[in-house]
Amino acid sequence: MADGITISFGPVGPAGPGDLVVFVGDDLSLSGAARDLLGSAGADLVARAAASERFKGRSLTALALPAPAGIEAERLVVIGLGTEKDRAKLDWPVLGGFTAGKVSGRTARVLLDWPGAPVSGENAGEFALGARLRSYSFDRYKTKKKPDADENGGTSLTLMLAEPAGAEAAARASEAVAEGVVLARDLINEPPNVLFPEEFARRAAELTRLGVEVEVIEPERMRALNMGAILAVAQGSAREPRIVVMRWNGAPDRSDPPLALVGKGVVFDSGGVSIKSAGGMEDMKGDMGGAAAVVGTLHALASRKAKVNVVGAIGIVENMPDGAAYRPSDIVTSMSGQTIEVINTDAEGRLVLADVLWHVQSTYKPKFMIDLATLTGAIIVALGQDIAGLFSNDDELAARITAAGEATGEKVWRMPLIPAYDKAIDSKFADMKNTGGRHGGAATAATFIKRYVNDVPWAHLDIAGVGMSSSANEINRSWGAGWGVRLLDRLVREHYEAK
Repeated sequence: MADGITISFGPVGPAGPGDLVVFVGDDLSLSGAARDLLGSAGADLVARAAASERFKGRSLTALALPAPAGIEAERLVVIGLGTEKDRAKLDWPVLGGFTAGKVSGRTARVLLDWPGAPVSGENAGEFALGARLRSYSFDRYKTKKKPDADENGGTSLTLMLAEPAGAEAAARASEAVAEGVVLARDLINEPPNVLFPEEFARRAAELTRLGVEVEVIEPERMRALNMGAILAVAQGSAREPRIVVMRWNGAPDRSDPPLALVGKGVVFDSGGVSIKSAGGMEDMKGDMGGAAAVVGTLHALASRKAKVNVVGAIGIVENMPDGAAYRPSDIVTSMSGQTIEVINTDAEGRLVLADVLWHVQSTYKPKFMIDLATLTGAIIVALGQDIAGLFSNDDELAARITAAGEATGEKVWRMPLIPAYDKAIDSKFADMKNTGGRHGGAATAATFIKRYVNDVPWAHLDIAGVGMSSSANEINRSWGAGWGVRLLDRLVREHYEAK
């Protein structure tokens, strides 16, 4: 179960109480199983209702009508799949989300069957994933229900298909991914007075119940490790920072070098002394979207017992402007020994990542590192809010991330890293400065981070546009989408998990 929905699988059988959902193409023809369930009178009813309502069976359109006589169901919901070409490239999570939206708050039996190739167990699992994600909502702080809220609870779906046993196995893996996305969404949506650094670390530590090893690094140890960059960001806040390192050792060989996922976890970003404008500052509770994605991904991998070793590390901090806050013109020393001239205290995320990335590569010697960060407004200007920026020093890793993004709909676009960006962040007084000016802001930020990864294959995902204030779609109606969990899970499953 995930946020108001239960999903089960069963063989094709008679309709029961609630809704019956069937699918048609643009020719409005029903599958043989659908005709058996509805009978000739039911099929005729669909044809007449479609003509009356001008329903053409286009992709992701729906027609709801009273169930025909002789059918126990209350409503018949007919969902369009479009042309043969549309059906050949179905986005299964999107279809599942659309379907769940049409029967929200109701009990429904969904006939996963239509003319053409049979629905595989994996496809049914992806359909269930989309339905779960569409049903998510974050309303734990609302004390009054809406007048039209369903009094009987959430949505209940029974997915009927020819071989339900295979679908159940696939659905267990997809449910693990859905749980990871939901966890990430919950973290992003929480208010900053609830999800301060210590509380974030506590919630991440709950992964131990899934077999994840969790270490929490507190300020005293950060000082011993000379993590001057993250400590500088934190020094203006009454809340002390935390670094959480989560290790999932699922590979057949526990000594196999891990994959490394690193997340920026700024639980609230006021901008510090370089304070942001008031308009929209409330969105800065989501400046920990990268860390949320890492925690959600570790949950997904551990929950489905992925055969891979992964280390997830998040730097959790609050950026506030009190009398102890770090200032423009301060020079801080990172764990790597490199010095940083602070030009703008609102360019704090890269300082957090500098120390966490250095610690991860030094301690765990990973196969690769991927960092996720709501890092720059510049990437939103460049790519909008539907695609993330990808920067990488490794073509193979970049290509695999891009392919995983295409497969899951969490799309990325590769951006350049050139020597001119390095020159832009050179400092007169230190090894580097933390901004390179207005032009190419996302690229100079990525170049800054690159100085802390040496020769390790690395990719940086700037998720400022997709990580919070997300665009609504068929599988997400939440302010925080939990972006990145599905992409990273697919990347690991396709290329790095033992078969």
